[in-house]
Amino acid sequence: MRMIHKSQTISVPEGVTLVVKARQVTVKGPRGTLTKSFKHMSVDIFKLPNGQVQVEKWFGATKESASIRSACSHMTNMIIGVTKGFEYKMRFVYAHFPINVAIVEKDTVVEIRNFLGEKIVRRIQCHPGVTCTRSKDIKDEIVMVGNDIDNVSLSASLINQSCHVKNKDIRKFLDGIYISERNVIGGR
Repeated sequence: MRMIHKSQTISVPEGVTLVVKARQVTVKGPRGTLTKSFKHMSVDIFKLPNGQVQVEKWFGATKESASIRSACSHMTNMIIGVTKGFEYKMRFVYAHFPINVAIVEKDTVVEIRNFLGEKIVRRIQCHPGVTCTRSKDIKDEIVMVGNDIDNVSLSASLINQSCHVKNKDIRKFLDGIYISERNVIGGR
């Protein structure tokens, strides 16, 4: 069934500027600038006089109207990213061979050695704007930090997927690097 009109608004906090031009959204805040294109979504995005942003769809089916909430969620994540930032914590899990991780090239490349005793060195390049550091208080943990939640989560998943166990029983061989926490920097 088609809805004649459906819309949702999001509020922009103090200290953040949000610019919309031809479904290209740019958010500037104290931590930096993020830009995202919504040209693939057939929705109208515009700023209201009171400073809020409205996303609306005219004559959309139920599935098409779901893109309104998606666009609002993306913009909310961009606002949180430029004000607080996102952090993913990853833990090393191993039974016998300790996984050695080195962070090189200005905290943007992760090198994984001795995974299941293999000699191969796995090099994972983090996405732009993501830095990786060792945890200071926990032994086998790395922390991924960045403003764009997409880039931080993609970098964490690349590290996770590089350590999948092949040709062995995965119920027994649980070794790998797994995401243990997903947070906004400084708590919720």
